[in-house]
Amino acid sequence: MIDLRAMREDPDAVRASQRARNEDPGLVDRALVADERRRSALTAFEQLRSEQKEVSRSVGKAAADERPAVLARAKELAERVKAAERDAAAAAEEAEAVVRQLSNVVIDGVPPGGEEDFVVLRTEGERRELERVRDHLELGEGLAAIDVKRGAKVSGARFYFLTGVGARLELALLNAAMDQALAAGFTPMITPTLVTPGVMAGTGFLGAHADEVYHLPTDDLYLTGTSEVALAGYHADEILDLSDGPLRYAGWSTCYRREAGSYGKDTRGIIRVHQFNKVEMFSYTTQDDAQDEHERLLAWEEEMLAKVELPYRVIDVAAGDLGAPAARKFDCEAWLPSQQRYMEVTSTSNCTTFQARRLGVRHRGSAGNEPVATLNGTLATTRWLVAILENHQLPDGSVRVPEGLRPYLGGLEVLSPVDGR
Repeated sequence: MIDLRAMREDPDAVRASQRARNEDPGLVDRALVADERRRSALTAFEQLRSEQKEVSRSVGKAAADERPAVLARAKELAERVKAAERDAAAAAEEAEAVVRQLSNVVIDGVPPGGEEDFVVLRTEGERRELERVRDHLELGEGLAAIDVKRGAKVSGARFYFLTGVGARLELALLNAAMDQALAAGFTPMITPTLVTPGVMAGTGFLGAHADEVYHLPTDDLYLTGTSEVALAGYHADEILDLSDGPLRYAGWSTCYRREAGSYGKDTRGIIRVHQFNKVEMFSYTTQDDAQDEHERLLAWEEEMLAKVELPYRVIDVAAGDLGAPAARKFDCEAWLPSQQRYMEVTSTSNCTTFQARRLGVRHRGSAGNEPVATLNGTLATTRWLVAILENHQLPDGSVRVPEGLRPYLGGLEVLSPVDGR
């Protein structure tokens, strides 16, 4: 949820953010009207309640002949207070419903526009020149590392098995990510993958992209598409002590996404799948420190990409391609030789106070308790296997193991094809 006081003081900034996102700026005016009605209704209720208390206190002091009139007045006020309380509650509910439709206010400097309007900040690493390029699925099947046919047989389209060295490679990658996070001061977490509607809505994932989320109606629980959701809810309704710096967690979880609307796009192999594993960084920090923490998360992502020796670029994502909670997002995109394009492998988002306001997460600041800022960033995920296999492939279909992963594979330097594959 955005800062209502800031919206009242500078509604044009929120309107500009809405336009940059290609969203309706008129929603700001509807939110202001609803907020004004909420405040007016609350004031009316409080005034009536104060008058009711004063009249009630006067009953015992009233003369005998005056008491019936005072009691009648008290009764009348009690009914009016109940009506005013209902009106205030309805106005508050209406205002919250409108305000929750507003996406986070983008940070100055975020490129306006849609998916194709990102800005490339830098490009790192060298792309290899390959005479013959095998895609990750051909390589994975040759290594007996990926089995999509049996994945589809068991679970349907866009499911898969990682087998043999495929399973080992993913575990190596995720363990390397967790070790790096631990060295950087993150607390390792194995998170729940089912959360309540309150937590899912609190993180901002039940808005425009709710169709991406799996819902279990019998239990009224949601499957998470990232451990960010559970980690954001971890400190819900708490007051944190950030005097020693940010609280940082590294969540390891299986993630689930419906991939709605992506029919026919990257459906070969394991680029867009319904289930995958991920190590996600999550930070709680102060509002003043949020932008610096965002840069730190991006640096840790790039450190991990260097360990697996992938050529990549960093982009500043355009406002219209941000999720509702994000005020700014940087993506790292690895080079994909088989498609001659860059493919997203990490995202890091600064959600400012948007999630914390919804979830009631505050810290003790110099001016009292105030909302924290929350940030998240991918440190490794199953999709990285696509880029690792393709960028480190050798002419005979084998794959060189990046040096940063070798200690997690018992020193293995090359993944070799399996006979008959």
